[in-house]
Amino acid sequence: MYPEYMQESIRNVEKTRPARLKLAKSGKQLFPRMSAQERDVVLNKFHPDYKPEARREIRIGPNKGERITTKVAELLETFSRINPADFDLDHPDYETDVLVIGAGSAGFSASILAAENGANVILVTKLRIGDSNSMMAQGGIQAAVRPDDSPVLHYLDVIGGGHFDNKPELAKALVCDAPDAIKWLQDLGVMFDRNPDGTMKTKSGGGTCRPRMHSARDYTGAAICRTLRDEVQNRPDKIKILEHQPAVELIKDSNGRVAGAVLYHLENKEYFTIKAKATILSTGGFGRLHIQGFETTNHYGATADGLVMGYRAGANLLYMDSVQYHPTGAVYPLQIVGFLCTEKLRGMGAQPVNKNGELFVYPLEPRDIEASAFIRECTERGNGIKTPAGNLGIWLDTPLIEQINGAGAIKQNLPAMLRQFGRFDVDITKEPMLVYPTLHYQNGGLEINDHCETKLPGLYVAGEASGGVHGRNRLMGNSQLDLIVFGRRAGRYAAEYAKGAKLGKLNLDHVYEYEKEVEKLGIDRKKISPMVLPDYIPEAVKKRQYTTHYEGTLR
Repeated sequence: MYPEYMQESIRNVEKTRPARLKLAKSGKQLFPRMSAQERDVVLNKFHPDYKPEARREIRIGPNKGERITTKVAELLETFSRINPADFDLDHPDYETDVLVIGAGSAGFSASILAAENGANVILVTKLRIGDSNSMMAQGGIQAAVRPDDSPVLHYLDVIGGGHFDNKPELAKALVCDAPDAIKWLQDLGVMFDRNPDGTMKTKSGGGTCRPRMHSARDYTGAAICRTLRDEVQNRPDKIKILEHQPAVELIKDSNGRVAGAVLYHLENKEYFTIKAKATILSTGGFGRLHIQGFETTNHYGATADGLVMGYRAGANLLYMDSVQYHPTGAVYPLQIVGFLCTEKLRGMGAQPVNKNGELFVYPLEPRDIEASAFIRECTERGNGIKTPAGNLGIWLDTPLIEQINGAGAIKQNLPAMLRQFGRFDVDITKEPMLVYPTLHYQNGGLEINDHCETKLPGLYVAGEASGGVHGRNRLMGNSQLDLIVFGRRAGRYAAEYAKGAKLGKLNLDHVYEYEKEVEKLGIDRKKISPMVLPDYIPEAVKKRQYTTHYEGTLR
């Protein structure tokens, strides 16, 4: 329930709604799209990436001298969690053809395809199988399957949305594999939303020229991830699953090939080693680093472990200067600050308006543009709404969805959104949501080619841990597609590689070499990575916990 002092602003939204609804129903442009020049201005002045403190030079490793996201640079300039001398790599605890690290939709897709291509697979995961950002995705998955659409148009949207910085061969693979990826998921049992005539529903997303968003109401990620998880669990003869055992270091052989990993068992506090002919990193992103203090939509496992392990072993990073802040993160009620409010809301007609009820930006600009416009409206223009906790936000006018699509549209298409806000007595069919940009996605990652290969033989990457697919900004629905397209490719190519791989003597020499460089920087020995698990208490909560003296977990 919104406090009384916010009601005046909500009345302004209600007052302007009829005119905005009339415009929406007329089919006319709701608000002028920004020109290229206007986009550059709003990005450079208001996007968090453009703040002076957002990036700094990385001083060691393959990308030495490049300016990357400050928090990532700090994480990479650290010591290993392990002492390599403690491990007898001549007698590994497990051996396999393909090791998959990370059990979200990319890891599941990779495991299935590797197994189908004759490989024995070990799938390891930090938490429970399926605990990942993949499960939390809401809005949809893109694929050009309509008669008026094509992979060419999809490609142009991907490239334009990524500010023309995408690796072209990766963008091509993404869009060309998309229709088959959707069919594969359908065949496995994913229940996509359908029209009365049986055709699949497709909605618009920010930065797209055609409606190509396929969805399963507003829990698309869960629908996909659960289906893939079942497929993995139904193949125990080919896929062995190790839960609660995050990888903390890659293993290499005497020829410089990646040859497995060191695992840490979270329950019994022991380390284990796996020898593998091919290794796939599908560890996701870095949302739980809370870049620049932003709230996040990310799962607690999103701590950039794959980046750390891959970089320390010698793989290149690409576009690690770019962070995606989703424009619509919940900012009220306080209990769900940062929670993702899917872009599907705007795709179905919800409009972003300021405290005066005025539409101030085209609702479906690419995410970085939309987020920057929200920040500008709240800061420079002073048209945001302040919450009791001191956070600023703008209204997302969700009642329009019902008025445009008919009564019951939110309950039918967005049940998770309705339920989440309903827990706090906010009825989004009658009241707007209060939103503000939230840390959402890692645009960059480990550099790969269209076979998902890094520059290190035997090391493959799929999903959010990779860089280059989306350039410096990802469009809605392309992350779920990325997981499937490149997860499948990684599994297939890793299995093929494993058939001919003959490993030399295993070692962790690269850890010693990397730590020598860290030591030269004078870094405190207590600073180690990968992080594995984040601090579960955000800084904003800690501030509210301050007392005059120490009381247990309160500081």
